[in-house]
Amino acid sequence: MHRFLVLSALVLSTAVFGPVIVRADDANHQEKRYYDRGGKDYHTWNDNEDRAYRSYLQEQHRDYRGFNKVKRPQQQQYFKWRHEHPDNTLFKVEIH
Repeated sequence: MHRFLVLSALVLSTAVFGPVIVRADDANHQEKRYYDRGGKDYHTWNDNEDRAYRSYLQEQHRDYRGFNKVKRPQQQQYFKWRHEHPDNTLFKVEIH
């Protein structure tokens, strides 16, 4: 009887807390949008944009610092660079 109660408690706690854990994980992976004043458009920050940002930093000989941590003038410099470097010039697409 004791094992049944322990097993029931485990199943019940999984059913109750499982969706909460999944939702918290989704919140961490939401894409953020940044407004580009110079380009008058939005840039959605996702894995692709992060790869482009890292390419930009490497080209500028700068150490990585999270985009949300740099000051607005530096963000605007990146956006200007980004408009001059679209995805098709930055990333090689391989089709097998």
